[in-house]
Amino acid sequence: MSRRILVVEDDLETLDFITKGFEAQGYVVETATNGRDGLYLATNGALDALVLDRMLPELDGLSLVQSVRAAGINTPILMLTAMSAVDERVRGLRAGADDYLVKPFSFQELDARIEALMRRPQDQSDNRMLSCADLVMDLERRSVTRAGRALVLTPREFQILEYFLRRVNRVITRTMLLEGIWDYSFDPHTNIIDVHISKLRRELDAPGEFQMIKTVRSAGYIMSDAD
Repeated sequence: MSRRILVVEDDLETLDFITKGFEAQGYVVETATNGRDGLYLATNGALDALVLDRMLPELDGLSLVQSVRAAGINTPILMLTAMSAVDERVRGLRAGADDYLVKPFSFQELDARIEALMRRPQDQSDNRMLSCADLVMDLERRSVTRAGRALVLTPREFQILEYFLRRVNRVITRTMLLEGIWDYSFDPHTNIIDVHISKLRRELDAPGEFQMIKTVRSAGYIMSDAD
């Protein structure tokens, strides 16, 4: 069966260059020239890999990656960028990309990186379920339960909780949350984090249950699997 790859790139010359290269390697290539169309294609079909530009019209590359990962899709993602700064690459990787390639690039290197990403073993159980103590998140069904009771979460709360569940027993700073969830440079004194965590806690912790997300003074928060 042919491997399927999605390329999201608004520069038509670059898009044509990549498409012809992958087709010559035997891939079935789908394309999009903006982030919104790319997100639709990425979340509505089985893909073996996704290549996307960092700067896209309508929906930027970082937001596209975050939306794909929030939907529980673990397709390998390689981001292309004209920005070579380390901080920029770190932002992409934290958003959920698996690799970064700086423009201009050779197709040979792009092809080799995609091959390497697709060789990585995929833990299917991790793709579908996340847990901490008696809290279980089903990414496929977009549902969360604690001690068997269903939790009602907003999309943002679900995203925040997933972020914590992937980092159980690790301190999560406010900066990490702002960059990983909102992708904005908020005033460090903003209370947007505290407001969302407070609402999430009210849903997570029923009377008699231990507090799952604890505050770490002068550091941030930690999701713990024990009281």
